[in-house]
Amino acid sequence: MSTQIILSITIFLVVYAVIISEKIHRTIIALFGGILMIVLGVVSQERAIHYIDFNTLGLLVGMMIIVGITAETGLFRYLAIWSAKKVNGNPVKLFFVLSILTAVLSAFLDNVTTVLLTVPVTVSITKQLKVKPTPYLIAQIFASNIGGTATLIGDPPNIMIGSAVKELTFLAFINNLTAITALILIITLLVMALIYRSELTTTKELCQKISEMDETKQLKNIPLLKTCLFVLTLTILLFITHQYFHLESATVALSGASLLLLLTARSSEHSLEHIFSKVEWVALFFFVGLFILVGGLIETGVISYLAQKSIELTAGNLTAASLLILWVSAIASAFVDNIPFVATMIPLIKDMGSLGITNLDPLWWSLSLGACLGGNGTIIGASANIIVAGLAAQEGYNISFASYFRIGFPLMLLSILISSVYIYLRYLL
Repeated sequence: MSTQIILSITIFLVVYAVIISEKIHRTIIALFGGILMIVLGVVSQERAIHYIDFNTLGLLVGMMIIVGITAETGLFRYLAIWSAKKVNGNPVKLFFVLSILTAVLSAFLDNVTTVLLTVPVTVSITKQLKVKPTPYLIAQIFASNIGGTATLIGDPPNIMIGSAVKELTFLAFINNLTAITALILIITLLVMALIYRSELTTTKELCQKISEMDETKQLKNIPLLKTCLFVLTLTILLFITHQYFHLESATVALSGASLLLLLTARSSEHSLEHIFSKVEWVALFFFVGLFILVGGLIETGVISYLAQKSIELTAGNLTAASLLILWVSAIASAFVDNIPFVATMIPLIKDMGSLGITNLDPLWWSLSLGACLGGNGTIIGASANIIVAGLAAQEGYNISFASYFRIGFPLMLLSILISSVYIYLRYLL
Protein backbone atom coordinates (compact mmCIF):
# COMPACT_ATOMS: atom_id res chain seq x y z
CA MET A 1 0.00 0.00 0.00
CA SER A 2 1.47 3.36 -1.05
CA THR A 3 2.17 6.26 1.29
CA GLN A 4 -0.44 8.41 -0.48
CA ILE A 5 -3.16 5.81 0.10
CA ILE A 6 -2.25 5.52 3.79
CA LEU A 7 -2.24 9.32 4.14
CA SER A 8 -5.62 9.77 2.45
CA ILE A 9 -7.28 7.08 4.58
CA THR A 10 -5.68 8.33 7.81
CA ILE A 11 -6.63 11.96 7.24
CA PHE A 12 -10.19 11.03 6.29
CA LEU A 13 -10.73 8.72 9.28
CA VAL A 14 -9.22 11.18 11.77
CA VAL A 15 -11.39 14.01 10.43
CA TYR A 16 -14.46 11.76 10.54
CA ALA A 17 -13.68 10.75 14.15
CA VAL A 18 -13.31 14.38 15.21
CA ILE A 19 -16.60 15.29 13.49
CA ILE A 20 -18.37 12.49 15.41
CA SER A 21 -16.75 13.53 18.71
CA GLU A 22 -17.77 17.19 18.19
CA LYS A 23 -14.58 18.25 20.03
CA ILE A 24 -13.77 20.66 17.19
CA HIS A 25 -16.33 22.33 14.96
CA ARG A 26 -16.92 20.16 11.91
CA THR A 27 -16.22 22.99 9.46
CA ILE A 28 -12.82 23.74 10.99
CA ILE A 29 -11.68 20.11 10.99
CA ALA A 30 -13.06 19.43 7.48
CA LEU A 31 -11.21 22.44 6.05
CA PHE A 32 -8.03 21.49 7.92
CA GLY A 33 -8.26 17.92 6.63
CA GLY A 34 -8.85 19.13 3.08
CA ILE A 35 -5.82 21.44 3.24
CA LEU A 36 -3.72 18.58 4.65
CA MET A 37 -4.65 16.48 1.62
CA ILE A 38 -3.21 19.24 -0.62
CA VAL A 39 -0.16 20.14 1.50
CA LEU A 40 0.92 16.49 1.85
CA GLY A 41 0.57 15.93 -1.90
CA VAL A 42 -2.35 13.47 -1.79
CA VAL A 43 -4.19 15.68 -4.28
CA SER A 44 -2.96 18.76 -6.13
CA GLN A 45 -4.62 22.13 -5.61
CA GLU A 46 -5.92 22.09 -9.18
CA ARG A 47 -7.47 18.64 -8.74
CA ALA A 48 -8.83 19.60 -5.31
CA ILE A 49 -10.72 22.52 -6.86
CA HIS A 50 -12.01 20.12 -9.51
CA TYR A 51 -13.52 17.91 -6.79
CA ILE A 52 -15.45 20.80 -5.16
CA ASP A 53 -19.05 20.50 -6.36
CA PHE A 54 -19.96 24.10 -7.16
CA ASN A 55 -23.40 23.02 -8.34
CA THR A 56 -24.25 21.90 -4.79
CA LEU A 57 -22.77 25.08 -3.29
CA GLY A 58 -24.57 27.32 -5.78
CA LEU A 59 -27.91 25.66 -5.14
CA LEU A 60 -27.52 26.07 -1.37
CA VAL A 61 -26.47 29.73 -1.62
CA GLY A 62 -29.32 30.61 -3.96
CA MET A 63 -32.00 29.01 -1.79
CA MET A 64 -30.53 30.49 1.41
CA ILE A 65 -30.80 33.99 -0.05
CA ILE A 66 -34.38 33.47 -1.23
CA VAL A 67 -35.49 31.96 2.09
CA GLY A 68 -33.64 34.59 4.13
CA ILE A 69 -35.45 37.46 2.42
CA THR A 70 -38.83 35.68 2.45
CA ALA A 71 -38.57 34.92 6.19
CA GLU A 72 -38.47 38.65 6.95
CA THR A 73 -41.99 39.07 5.60
CA GLY A 74 -43.43 36.92 8.42
CA LEU A 75 -44.92 34.47 5.92
CA PHE A 76 -43.86 31.32 7.81
CA ARG A 77 -45.24 32.53 11.18
CA TYR A 78 -48.45 33.47 9.38
CA LEU A 79 -48.78 29.94 7.95
CA ALA A 80 -48.26 28.32 11.37
CA ILE A 81 -50.88 30.43 13.15
CA TRP A 82 -53.31 30.14 10.22
CA SER A 83 -52.94 26.34 10.34
CA ALA A 84 -53.58 26.27 14.11
CA LYS A 85 -56.75 28.32 13.67
CA LYS A 86 -58.01 25.99 10.94
CA VAL A 87 -58.17 23.14 13.47
CA ASN A 88 -59.58 25.42 16.22
CA GLY A 89 -56.58 24.74 18.42
CA ASN A 90 -57.45 21.04 18.85
CA PRO A 91 -54.19 19.53 20.25
CA VAL A 92 -54.36 16.28 18.25
CA LYS A 93 -55.28 17.97 14.98
CA LEU A 94 -52.67 20.65 15.69
CA PHE A 95 -50.09 17.89 16.13
CA PHE A 96 -50.77 16.70 12.59
CA VAL A 97 -51.17 20.08 10.92
CA LEU A 98 -47.95 21.61 12.32
CA SER A 99 -46.00 18.46 11.43
CA ILE A 100 -47.38 18.39 7.88
CA LEU A 101 -46.64 22.12 7.49
CA THR A 102 -43.07 21.47 8.62
CA ALA A 103 -42.74 18.60 6.13
CA VAL A 104 -44.07 20.66 3.22
CA LEU A 105 -41.78 23.60 4.02
CA SER A 106 -38.81 21.23 4.41
CA ALA A 107 -39.45 19.85 0.93
CA PHE A 108 -38.60 23.25 -0.52
CA LEU A 109 -36.48 24.93 2.17
CA ASP A 110 -33.43 23.91 4.16
CA ASN A 111 -34.42 21.72 7.14
CA VAL A 112 -32.57 23.88 9.66
CA THR A 113 -34.20 27.03 8.30
CA THR A 114 -37.62 25.35 8.48
CA VAL A 115 -37.37 24.35 12.14
CA LEU A 116 -35.91 27.73 13.09
CA LEU A 117 -39.05 29.27 11.61
CA THR A 118 -41.65 26.79 12.95
CA VAL A 119 -40.38 25.81 16.43
CA PRO A 120 -40.79 29.22 18.14
CA VAL A 121 -44.38 29.44 16.85
CA THR A 122 -45.09 25.86 17.96
CA VAL A 123 -43.79 26.57 21.48
CA SER A 124 -45.89 29.75 21.64
CA ILE A 125 -49.08 27.97 20.56
CA THR A 126 -48.58 24.98 22.88
CA LYS A 127 -47.96 27.33 25.82
CA GLN A 128 -51.32 28.96 25.20
CA LEU A 129 -52.94 25.52 25.09
CA LYS A 130 -51.00 24.50 28.23
CA VAL A 131 -49.74 21.28 26.65
CA LYS A 132 -46.14 20.09 26.59
CA PRO A 133 -44.40 21.12 23.36
CA THR A 134 -42.07 18.09 23.41
CA PRO A 135 -44.33 15.72 21.37
CA TYR A 136 -44.87 18.47 18.79
CA LEU A 137 -41.17 19.25 18.56
CA ILE A 138 -40.13 15.61 18.18
CA ALA A 139 -42.80 15.21 15.48
CA GLN A 140 -41.38 18.27 13.71
CA ILE A 141 -37.89 16.74 13.77
CA PHE A 142 -39.29 13.69 11.97
CA ALA A 143 -41.39 15.81 9.63
CA SER A 144 -38.46 18.02 8.62
CA ASN A 145 -36.24 15.06 7.75
CA ILE A 146 -39.02 13.10 6.01
CA GLY A 147 -40.24 16.16 4.11
CA GLY A 148 -36.70 17.02 3.06
CA THR A 149 -36.38 13.57 1.48
CA ALA A 150 -39.20 14.28 -0.97
CA THR A 151 -37.46 16.68 -3.37
CA LEU A 152 -34.12 17.50 -4.95
CA ILE A 153 -33.74 20.69 -2.90
CA GLY A 154 -35.17 19.43 0.40
CA ASP A 155 -32.06 17.97 2.05
CA PRO A 156 -28.29 18.29 1.39
CA PRO A 157 -27.88 14.55 0.56
CA ASN A 158 -30.45 14.91 -2.24
CA ILE A 159 -28.79 18.08 -3.50
CA MET A 160 -25.46 16.23 -3.63
CA ILE A 161 -26.95 13.18 -5.38
CA GLY A 162 -28.83 15.32 -7.91
CA SER A 163 -25.70 17.34 -8.62
CA ALA A 164 -23.61 14.20 -9.14
CA VAL A 165 -26.14 12.45 -11.40
CA LYS A 166 -27.52 14.78 -14.07
CA GLU A 167 -30.33 12.38 -15.02
CA LEU A 168 -31.84 12.72 -11.54
CA THR A 169 -33.79 15.93 -12.11
CA PHE A 170 -36.19 17.81 -9.83
CA LEU A 171 -39.11 15.92 -11.37
CA ALA A 172 -37.26 12.60 -11.01
CA PHE A 173 -36.98 13.11 -7.24
CA ILE A 174 -40.68 14.00 -7.01
CA ASN A 175 -41.72 11.01 -9.12
CA ASN A 176 -39.58 8.54 -7.16
CA LEU A 177 -39.61 9.84 -3.58
CA THR A 178 -42.56 12.13 -2.83
CA ALA A 179 -45.26 9.42 -2.63
CA ILE A 180 -43.26 7.09 -0.39
CA THR A 181 -42.16 9.90 1.92
CA ALA A 182 -45.80 11.05 2.23
CA LEU A 183 -46.79 7.50 3.24
CA ILE A 184 -43.92 7.27 5.74
CA LEU A 185 -44.88 10.66 7.21
CA ILE A 186 -48.52 9.65 7.71
CA ILE A 187 -47.62 6.31 9.33
CA THR A 188 -45.00 7.94 11.56
CA LEU A 189 -47.38 10.67 12.76
CA LEU A 190 -50.16 8.15 13.45
CA VAL A 191 -47.81 6.04 15.59
CA MET A 192 -46.50 9.12 17.42
CA ALA A 193 -50.01 10.44 18.05
CA LEU A 194 -50.85 7.05 19.59
CA ILE A 195 -47.72 7.16 21.78
CA TYR A 196 -48.40 10.72 23.00
CA ARG A 197 -52.22 10.55 23.07
CA SER A 198 -52.39 11.19 26.85
CA GLU A 199 -50.36 14.41 26.49
CA LEU A 200 -52.35 15.89 23.59
CA THR A 201 -55.29 17.21 25.61
CA THR A 202 -56.47 20.67 26.71
CA THR A 203 -59.66 22.63 27.52
CA LYS A 204 -62.21 24.18 25.15
CA GLU A 205 -61.52 27.60 26.65
CA LEU A 206 -57.84 27.42 25.74
CA CYS A 207 -58.68 26.22 22.23
CA GLN A 208 -60.89 29.28 21.85
CA LYS A 209 -57.90 31.54 22.54
CA ILE A 210 -56.09 30.08 19.55
CA SER A 211 -59.12 30.74 17.36
CA GLU A 212 -58.97 34.41 18.38
CA MET A 213 -55.35 34.93 17.27
CA ASP A 214 -54.81 37.27 14.31
CA GLU A 215 -52.33 35.71 11.91
CA THR A 216 -52.34 38.76 9.63
CA LYS A 217 -50.35 40.69 12.25
CA GLN A 218 -47.37 38.48 11.40
CA LEU A 219 -47.16 39.84 7.84
CA LYS A 220 -44.76 42.77 7.98
CA ASN A 221 -44.19 43.88 4.39
CA ILE A 222 -46.91 43.01 1.87
CA PRO A 223 -45.13 44.43 -1.25
CA LEU A 224 -42.00 42.43 -0.36
CA LEU A 225 -44.12 39.34 0.32
CA LYS A 226 -45.70 39.55 -3.14
CA THR A 227 -42.26 39.89 -4.72
CA CYS A 228 -40.91 36.89 -2.77
CA LEU A 229 -43.90 34.71 -3.67
CA PHE A 230 -43.52 35.64 -7.34
CA VAL A 231 -39.81 34.74 -7.34
CA LEU A 232 -40.37 31.55 -5.31
CA THR A 233 -43.06 30.40 -7.73
CA LEU A 234 -40.88 31.19 -10.73
CA THR A 235 -37.89 29.39 -9.18
CA ILE A 236 -39.89 26.24 -8.39
CA LEU A 237 -41.32 26.22 -11.94
CA LEU A 238 -37.77 26.44 -13.27
CA PHE A 239 -36.71 23.56 -11.02
CA ILE A 240 -39.52 21.47 -12.48
CA THR A 241 -38.57 22.30 -16.09
CA HIS A 242 -34.82 22.97 -15.84
CA GLN A 243 -33.82 19.87 -17.80
CA TYR A 244 -35.72 21.15 -20.85
CA PHE A 245 -33.77 24.41 -20.78
CA HIS A 246 -30.46 22.58 -20.13
CA LEU A 247 -29.96 24.49 -16.88
CA GLU A 248 -28.17 23.14 -13.81
CA SER A 249 -30.06 23.32 -10.48
CA ALA A 250 -27.51 25.82 -9.14
CA THR A 251 -28.20 28.11 -12.09
CA VAL A 252 -31.93 28.00 -11.29
CA ALA A 253 -31.43 28.79 -7.58
CA LEU A 254 -28.91 31.56 -8.22
CA SER A 255 -31.13 33.03 -10.97
CA GLY A 256 -34.02 33.21 -8.50
CA ALA A 257 -31.79 34.73 -5.81
CA SER A 258 -30.33 37.28 -8.25
CA LEU A 259 -33.79 38.28 -9.46
CA LEU A 260 -35.06 38.69 -5.90
CA LEU A 261 -32.01 40.78 -4.99
CA LEU A 262 -32.58 42.94 -8.06
CA LEU A 263 -36.28 43.46 -7.32
CA THR A 264 -35.61 44.36 -3.66
CA ALA A 265 -32.49 46.45 -4.29
CA ARG A 266 -34.27 49.74 -3.53
CA SER A 267 -35.26 48.60 -0.04
CA SER A 268 -32.75 49.98 2.46
CA GLU A 269 -33.46 47.25 5.02
CA HIS A 270 -32.30 44.67 2.50
CA SER A 271 -28.70 45.77 2.13
CA LEU A 272 -26.36 43.20 0.62
CA GLU A 273 -24.50 42.88 3.93
CA HIS A 274 -27.74 42.08 5.75
CA ILE A 275 -28.89 39.56 3.14
CA PHE A 276 -25.57 37.75 2.87
CA SER A 277 -25.34 37.53 6.65
CA LYS A 278 -28.31 35.13 6.39
CA VAL A 279 -26.28 32.72 4.23
CA GLU A 280 -24.87 29.83 6.26
CA TRP A 281 -21.25 30.29 5.24
CA VAL A 282 -20.07 27.90 7.94
CA ALA A 283 -22.07 25.07 6.36
CA LEU A 284 -20.83 25.96 2.87
CA PHE A 285 -17.16 25.85 3.87
CA PHE A 286 -17.82 22.51 5.58
CA PHE A 287 -18.88 21.23 2.16
CA VAL A 288 -15.71 22.63 0.57
CA GLY A 289 -13.44 20.80 3.01
CA LEU A 290 -15.50 17.64 2.69
CA PHE A 291 -15.37 17.59 -1.12
CA ILE A 292 -11.56 17.86 -1.02
CA LEU A 293 -11.33 15.06 1.58
CA VAL A 294 -13.40 12.71 -0.57
CA GLY A 295 -11.42 13.86 -3.62
CA GLY A 296 -8.27 12.60 -1.92
CA LEU A 297 -9.85 9.16 -1.51
CA ILE A 298 -10.88 9.14 -5.18
CA GLU A 299 -7.45 10.31 -6.34
CA THR A 300 -5.65 7.51 -4.49
CA GLY A 301 -8.04 4.79 -5.69
CA VAL A 302 -9.56 4.04 -2.26
CA ILE A 303 -13.11 4.62 -3.54
CA SER A 304 -12.58 2.29 -6.49
CA TYR A 305 -11.24 -0.40 -4.16
CA LEU A 306 -14.28 -0.09 -1.85
CA ALA A 307 -16.62 -0.28 -4.86
CA GLN A 308 -14.89 -3.45 -6.03
CA LYS A 309 -15.25 -5.03 -2.59
CA SER A 310 -18.92 -4.03 -2.40
CA ILE A 311 -19.55 -5.71 -5.74
CA GLU A 312 -17.81 -8.84 -4.46
CA LEU A 313 -19.80 -8.76 -1.19
CA THR A 314 -23.13 -8.53 -3.01
CA ALA A 315 -21.94 -10.75 -5.86
CA GLY A 316 -22.98 -8.00 -8.27
CA ASN A 317 -26.61 -8.54 -7.28
CA LEU A 318 -28.63 -5.32 -7.66
CA THR A 319 -31.18 -6.28 -5.00
CA ALA A 320 -28.51 -7.07 -2.41
CA ALA A 321 -26.56 -3.91 -3.25
CA SER A 322 -29.65 -1.66 -3.04
CA LEU A 323 -30.83 -3.00 0.31
CA LEU A 324 -27.29 -2.97 1.71
CA ILE A 325 -26.87 0.70 0.78
CA LEU A 326 -30.32 1.57 2.20
CA TRP A 327 -29.74 -0.03 5.61
CA VAL A 328 -26.07 0.91 6.01
CA SER A 329 -26.91 4.51 5.05
CA ALA A 330 -29.75 4.64 7.58
CA ILE A 331 -27.82 3.16 10.52
CA ALA A 332 -24.72 5.25 9.78
CA SER A 333 -26.72 8.47 9.34
CA ALA A 334 -28.40 7.97 12.70
CA PHE A 335 -25.07 8.36 14.47
CA VAL A 336 -22.86 10.38 12.14
CA ASP A 337 -23.49 13.34 9.88
CA ASN A 338 -25.12 12.12 6.67
CA ILE A 339 -23.34 14.72 4.52
CA PRO A 340 -19.83 13.23 4.74
CA PHE A 341 -21.32 9.75 4.45
CA VAL A 342 -23.17 10.64 1.23
CA ALA A 343 -20.12 12.45 -0.12
CA THR A 344 -18.19 9.20 0.29
CA MET A 345 -20.94 6.98 -1.14
CA ILE A 346 -21.56 8.97 -4.36
CA PRO A 347 -18.24 8.10 -6.05
CA LEU A 348 -18.52 4.58 -4.60
CA ILE A 349 -21.87 4.00 -6.36
CA LYS A 350 -20.54 5.56 -9.58
CA ASP A 351 -17.66 3.08 -9.53
CA MET A 352 -20.11 0.23 -8.95
CA GLY A 353 -21.63 1.21 -12.29
CA SER A 354 -18.29 0.95 -14.05
CA LEU A 355 -17.69 -2.44 -12.45
CA GLY A 356 -20.77 -4.23 -13.70
CA ILE A 357 -24.05 -2.96 -12.19
CA THR A 358 -25.76 -1.27 -15.13
CA ASN A 359 -28.94 0.15 -13.55
CA LEU A 360 -27.86 2.45 -10.72
CA ASP A 361 -31.24 4.11 -10.08
CA PRO A 362 -32.26 1.79 -7.19
CA LEU A 363 -28.89 2.48 -5.57
CA TRP A 364 -29.34 6.27 -5.75
CA TRP A 365 -32.87 6.14 -4.32
CA SER A 366 -31.69 3.75 -1.60
CA LEU A 367 -28.90 6.15 -0.67
CA SER A 368 -31.29 9.11 -0.55
CA LEU A 369 -33.92 7.35 1.57
CA GLY A 370 -31.35 5.78 3.89
CA ALA A 371 -29.29 8.92 4.47
CA CYS A 372 -32.21 11.35 4.85
CA LEU A 373 -34.54 9.15 6.93
CA GLY A 374 -31.69 7.66 8.97
CA GLY A 375 -31.14 11.09 10.53
CA ASN A 376 -34.34 10.55 12.54
CA GLY A 377 -32.72 7.72 14.50
CA THR A 378 -31.02 9.83 17.18
CA ILE A 379 -31.07 13.40 18.45
CA ILE A 380 -27.64 13.96 16.82
CA GLY A 381 -28.58 12.29 13.53
CA ALA A 382 -29.25 15.52 11.62
CA SER A 383 -28.62 19.24 12.05
CA ALA A 384 -32.34 19.98 12.38
CA ASN A 385 -32.56 17.55 15.34
CA ILE A 386 -29.81 19.38 17.22
CA ILE A 387 -31.36 22.79 16.49
CA VAL A 388 -34.79 21.70 17.78
CA ALA A 389 -33.26 20.19 20.93
CA GLY A 390 -31.37 23.43 21.56
CA LEU A 391 -34.47 25.60 21.09
CA ALA A 392 -36.47 23.28 23.38
CA ALA A 393 -33.78 23.52 26.07
CA GLN A 394 -33.97 27.33 25.92
CA GLU A 395 -37.65 27.03 26.78
CA GLY A 396 -36.94 24.65 29.67
CA TYR A 397 -37.81 21.38 27.92
CA ASN A 398 -35.01 18.84 27.78
CA ILE A 399 -35.01 16.34 24.92
CA SER A 400 -32.31 13.93 26.05
CA PHE A 401 -30.48 11.46 23.82
CA ALA A 402 -32.05 8.49 25.64
CA SER A 403 -35.65 9.81 25.68
CA TYR A 404 -35.50 10.63 21.97
CA PHE A 405 -33.76 7.35 21.11
CA ARG A 406 -36.54 5.26 22.66
CA ILE A 407 -39.02 6.71 20.18
CA GLY A 408 -36.82 7.91 17.33
CA PHE A 409 -34.76 4.83 16.59
CA PRO A 410 -37.64 2.31 16.34
CA LEU A 411 -39.65 4.74 14.18
CA MET A 412 -36.62 5.30 11.96
CA LEU A 413 -36.25 1.53 11.53
CA LEU A 414 -39.95 1.34 10.65
CA SER A 415 -39.47 3.99 7.95
CA ILE A 416 -36.49 2.09 6.50
CA LEU A 417 -38.49 -1.15 6.55
CA ILE A 418 -41.24 0.59 4.54
CA SER A 419 -38.57 1.99 2.21
CA SER A 420 -37.12 -1.50 1.71
CA VAL A 421 -40.51 -2.83 0.59
CA TYR A 422 -40.92 0.17 -1.69
CA ILE A 423 -37.46 -0.15 -3.28
CA TYR A 424 -37.94 -3.87 -3.84
CA LEU A 425 -41.46 -3.66 -5.31
CA ARG A 426 -40.81 -0.65 -7.54
CA TYR A 427 -37.29 -1.25 -8.81
CA LEU A 428 -36.16 -4.80 -8.07
CA LEU A 429 -39.13 -7.15 -8.52
